Formats: sequence, C-alpha cells, structure tokens
Amino acid sequence: MTTADTTTCAGHSSVVFDRSLTEYDFGPEHPMAPVRVDLTMRLAAELGVVGSDGLRCVDAPVATEDQIATVHDPALIEAVQRMGARPGPGEELHGLGTDDNPVFRGMHHAAAHVVGASMEACRQVWTRESVHSANISGGLHHAMPDRASGFCIYNDIAVGIRWLLDQGAQKVAYVDVDVHHGDGVERIFWNDPRVLTVSLHESGQFLFPGTGFAKDVGGPDAEGTAVNVALPPGTGDSGWLRAFHAVVPPLLREFAPDVLVTQHGCDSHAADPLADLTLSVDGQRAAYLALHDLAHEVAGGRWVATGGGGYALVEVVPRAWSHLLAAVAGRPLDPTMVVPGAWREHVAETLGQTAPRLMTDGQRIGYRPWEEGYDPDLWLDRTVHETRTAVFPLHGMDPMP
Repeated sequence: MTTADTTTCAGHSSVVFDRSLTEYDFGPEHPMAPVRVDLTMRLAAELGVVGSDGLRCVDAPVATEDQIATVHDPALIEAVQRMGARPGPGEELHGLGTDDNPVFRGMHHAAAHVVGASMEACRQVWTRESVHSANISGGLHHAMPDRASGFCIYNDIAVGIRWLLDQGAQKVAYVDVDVHHGDGVERIFWNDPRVLTVSLHESGQFLFPGTGFAKDVGGPDAEGTAVNVALPPGTGDSGWLRAFHAVVPPLLREFAPDVLVTQHGCDSHAADPLADLTLSVDGQRAAYLALHDLAHEVAGGRWVATGGGGYALVEVVPRAWSHLLAAVAGRPLDPTMVVPGAWREHVAETLGQTAPRLMTDGQRIGYRPWEEGYDPDLWLDRTVHETRTAVFPLHGMDPMP
C-alpha cells in the first residue's frame, strides 16, 4: 500500500506534512484524535492527490519561541513548555489542564510543529514556490494570545497571517468554515484593518465558544473587517451554500486581499458528534472548490488552506480533507469515485471499523442565490440579512439583494 510517508511528491502546489505532526495528541479519550490526519494523508496518497502527479510534500519545520511570541504571550509559552515537560493532574493554567486541553508530554514541541507547518504553507505561497499550500494538521483557530482554548494550544493560523503581514502583505483575508466560530483569529486581528476575518458557524447560542454574531464587526480602527454568519442548527448543504455565496464572494471581491487563508474544519457534517449542522461531504467539497476559485479571482491564486475540527474520524474527515487537498492541487476528485480498497482494508485492520465505499454522500448540490430574494420568515435568511446589514455598508456595499 502506498502511504504518504513513502511517497515522492512533486507539483505546483504543496501540502506541508510529516508523520510527526500526529504527535499533537491529547490522549485516547479526546475527540481530536490525530489518526484523522494520518488517515487523510493515506487516503489522499491512495487517490493520487498526494504523490508524483499530485501535491508536492514539504517538510514541516518547528516554529521558534520568537515566532510563536508574535501572537502569544510569553507567559502562555512558558506554561506550555513547563507543563508539557512534566505533565500531571491537578494544575490548570492559561486554559491548560482542562478537559478540552489536557496536558501531554512534549506539548510545546508538538504545538510549535503545527505552527511551523502553517508558517511554511504561508511561506510557500508568499514566495510563489507553491501556487497553493495546505496544512491539514493546522487550523487551531480558538487559541487566544494568553490562553489555550477549544483543543487549540497555539494559534497557527494567526502566527501565519502575522508572518505574511511582516513579509509585506498589505491585506490578508481569512475565511473559516468550521462549525465553531473562529474566535481566536478574529480576536487577534480584531482591530487590524489589514485582516478580514469571515466565519460561518453554528450560532453561539447553541455551540462553543458562544461568540460570533452579526453585530461583532471589528474594533474601532477596523470596523467591517470581522464578519460573522451565525447559522441555525440543522442548516444543511443548500442553506449553508446560500449563506456562503451571499456573504463571502462579494466581501472578498471588495476587500481584494493579497493572500486568502482558509480554515476547513469539517465538523459541519451531519455525522459529526460535536455539533448540529447537517452538511454532506458533497456540500463541503462545493465550498472548497468555491474558495479555490475565489483565491484565483481575488488574490492572484495565493491560497493557504488549513484543517481544523472534525470528529467523525473515519466516516467524514479523510474523505472531506482529501477533497480539500484535491482542490488545493487544482484537480478536483470525482465525488462518485470508489474509495480505494487498500485504504478501507487499512481502516478495518487498524481501527476495526467499516470505512465508506464512495467519496460522495450522494447529495445533489444546489442552492437558491441571494439575488433571487430574501425571505424574512426563514431563520437562515434573517441571519444572512443581519450579517449583510451589519457589514456591507462599512465596505460601501448595498446589503439588499
């Protein structure tokens, strides 16, 4: 069986990965199991998405303390280093030692490695060594400057965006399609007009972290650069895509970023155990393709894609992120194709589970464009209208269809 660690990779776009990135591991009882990253890379290799005819593999460096400190407080970094050197029960500090963020040995190195991988993806794209670049082990969007939060120790996305700004990027757009609000990235760039953060997520009325509403539009020097679409529970493919296309493309076109950075938590899927949206792999694939096209339209093709949440470890994550990597490669997979038998056998042998047979959930993808009319009786439409009304005028745009 061909696996990602034995594949020679080449191509115009890249994925930043090595096996040791799976050391970001909170333990066997934690929902964010690193096997999801391993399974994704194995499946992507079997499908030819990663390999000699697909994405070029790039080694992941480990971020330095100084690089991490461009976003995070030294006190947090010190606590991560100290607590990870001697993990033990009882101590809670800076969000560490909680059920969400239990301490594990080597925690600082593992988290710094994820940060380094996202920084390398940003470097690949900024220097044009790659047209697009991905780090599926990244996307740790909840981490705050002074504390770990929501399975996220360091905010690899924010460090990467900060690096891009320091290299001369004038404007960076960040789009987050995880089911949870991208609160850490938003907070870090809350008052920075150079960074547009857009998050589509299940409403914080019902889901962690409880933030991210239409009225949250950014700080006094950056009003309109924080954008939130708080979706009703149960929103599926057609509603989600309606909301996405009503908000994201027009804002990105107006903002005109130098680089597009995206976070692709696939916990918006109906089978995900931690949330309540009902997307299919097919709907998620449609979002990946739309963001690929937008990167070319608004950012000269410069696109950095990260992973994020996703806790249906076999049924959803490997298929969704293989579709993401195929989009990054510029070679979308036929969703009706059969999942390779060798990968399904690997899942059965190592996990004792039955893997999906097809790369699709069998859903036909379509949505009603916003321009066809706004229905105030629909919760989804009221949500989208509220976001457009709060943000679009701040960019000189008409919020009405």
